[in-house]
Amino acid sequence: MQKMNRGILTALTAIGVAQALKIVTYKRLTGKWDVKQVATTGGMPSSHSAGVAALTTYIAANKGSRHPETALATVFGVIVMYDAQGIRRHTGEIAKLVNDLEDNFAEIALDFPSFEFVEREKELKELLGHQPVEVLGGAIFGSVLGFISAKFENREKKVSES
Repeated sequence: MQKMNRGILTALTAIGVAQALKIVTYKRLTGKWDVKQVATTGGMPSSHSAGVAALTTYIAANKGSRHPETALATVFGVIVMYDAQGIRRHTGEIAKLVNDLEDNFAEIALDFPSFEFVEREKELKELLGHQPVEVLGGAIFGSVLGFISAKFENREKKVSES
């Protein structure tokens, strides 16, 4: 039976650990433990960044910086990180504005009984993307994990060859 691809395992581990770390960072930020943070988007560290950085670093450590697989992983990683801190973050900011606008309409509707306004039961999700520091935190964490994973794999290969 073959083992699972170590690059995939490294990236998935980085994503999982980064999601778990959100519980700790949320506690430090708010003073409250919230296990639900493990399933949220946004927050510190970015699990997207951690996953792609872990994969990129793992490949670079094994194949070298000039290898086409390293180039592919790097470009893929940059796009994912840009999206996490750019487009997704801005979408969250727009959601906040829409939620605030709806709250304002609800207040105005109280003053004008003839104005029919039906408030949504659930607000739009506002925390979708990441601040640049959250992306950087995920990238650093993922890079360290990817490097460690590659070094352990190389050490295991040397031991098995002896």
